[in-house]
Amino acid sequence: MTFDQMGLSEPILRAIAAQGYTTPTPIQAQGIPAVLAGGDLLAAAQTGTGKTAAFTLPLLQRLAHAPQARDAQRRVIPRVLVLVPTRELAAQVADSVRDYGQFLTLRCMVMYGGVGMQPQIDALKRGVDIVVATPGRMLDHQAQGYLNLSGIDTLVLDEADRMLDMGFIHDIKKVLAMLPKKRQNLLFSATFSDEIKTLAQGLLDKPAVIEVARRNTAAQTVRQTVHPVGRERKRELLSHLIQQHNWFQVLVFMRTKHGANRLAEQLARDGIGADAIHGNKSQGARTRALGAFKSGKLQVLVATDIAARGIDIDQLPLVVNYELPNVPEDYVHRIGRTGRAGAEGEAISLVCVDELRFLRDIETLIGKSIERRLIQGFEPDPKERAQPIKVGRTVIGGPRPASRGNAPRQAQARPRGDAPARHGQGHGQGQGHGGQPRGDRGRGGAQSRRG
Repeated sequence: MTFDQMGLSEPILRAIAAQGYTTPTPIQAQGIPAVLAGGDLLAAAQTGTGKTAAFTLPLLQRLAHAPQARDAQRRVIPRVLVLVPTRELAAQVADSVRDYGQFLTLRCMVMYGGVGMQPQIDALKRGVDIVVATPGRMLDHQAQGYLNLSGIDTLVLDEADRMLDMGFIHDIKKVLAMLPKKRQNLLFSATFSDEIKTLAQGLLDKPAVIEVARRNTAAQTVRQTVHPVGRERKRELLSHLIQQHNWFQVLVFMRTKHGANRLAEQLARDGIGADAIHGNKSQGARTRALGAFKSGKLQVLVATDIAARGIDIDQLPLVVNYELPNVPEDYVHRIGRTGRAGAEGEAISLVCVDELRFLRDIETLIGKSIERRLIQGFEPDPKERAQPIKVGRTVIGGPRPASRGNAPRQAQARPRGDAPARHGQGHGQGQGHGGQPRGDRGRGGAQSRRG
C-alpha cells in the first residue's frame, strides 16, 4: 500500500512526497483509515514507528474538508487538541503538522511552559485550527480565558503512558471535563499497561485497537551491546570510544540532572563537543542544544529520560546508556531514539557492578540476553563489589528501612532526577525549589513532572 491509495488529498500527498516518504509504516497503514473513519482509537506503537503521522495526516485531511469552528464573535477557534507530556515532543508534533500541512491553509500552534505566554496568546487571537500543548500551560490559557475549547471535535493523547508516569492524570481529567462531550478521542501509548487500559476505559467509546509491536519489545533494528567497566572508569571509556570511532550525534543517557551536567563538562575537557539537556535548563538553552545536536554541530548530547522524550532525529546512529535506568521500561524508550522507522541503530550500555541488577531486569523485560563485550584496557576489577546507588532520595541496593513495610521493590523505584518542586516552594519566575523548572504551568505541582 502507498499513501496515494489511502484517500488523502493532493496537497497532503504532495507534502508527504516533499518529506521523502512513499510507503506508510504499519501504524500509519492501520491508523490513518481508523482516524478517517471518525471513531475512537487506542494504539500501541513504539517510538520511531511513525505514529505522529498516523494521526496528523488523517486529521489534516478531515480539517481541510470541513468548515472552521468559530465563536459567537465569528473568531476562529481550535478544532483539534493534541496533548503531549514534554515541551520537546510538543515542538516535534507541531513541526510535523506544519510539514504535512504546508500546502493547506490550516493553522497550528504549540503551547508549553518555560517561555512567555504573550506570543501564544497572540496566535490564539489570530485563530488556529490545531493546538499542540503540554497540559499545564494549556490549562493556564484556558483559565485566563484565552483558549476556547468549545470547538474541539478531536482530542489526541500522545505518549499517554509517559503522561501518566509524569503525574499528569489529574490535569488530563481537568481537560476532559472542559471538552465537548461529542468528540473523537485518539490515545497513543508505547505500551498497553494496566494504567493505560484504565484510562482508555473511561475515555474511549468502542475504540479501534491497534498494536504494532509486542509490549515492551526493544526495536529489532537496534544492535544492543553491554561494555562491562569499573564504576570510576566510565567517563574515560566513553571518551575513548567516541574518539576511537569518531562518533558523532551520540545521545547519552544519565539518571540525574547533576550527573548530566558533570558528564558534559568532563567530555568537553576531553576535547569532545558536548552539552546537557534536562529539566533545570531554560527552554531557550534546551532548544539551542537540541538544534545544535540535530544539525550535527554538537557531537554529544547528554540527557535525562524526561528531557529526551520527544527527541526525533532521522537516522540517529547511536544511543549510549552511561547509566542504566532503574526502571527497565525506560531502557526500551531510550534505545528507541535510534533504529527508527526501519533504520538500523546501535545502543551501547556502560555497565558497572552496581548496575547488574538493573541489567537483569532489562533482559527479563525484553526477553533476551544482551551481548557483553569487554574493551581492552577497561576491564572491570573482578574484586570490585556492588555499592548502593542513590537516585534522588531513593537508595537502591542498600538495606531496606524497617518502616517501609510492604513497599515496592527498590530496584523498581522511579528516579526523581526530573521531579518537580512541591507547590509553594518556587524561587523566582519559572523556577521551583533549588532552581527546578516548574514545568509548563509556571506553578509548582507535587503530583506532576513538567519535563
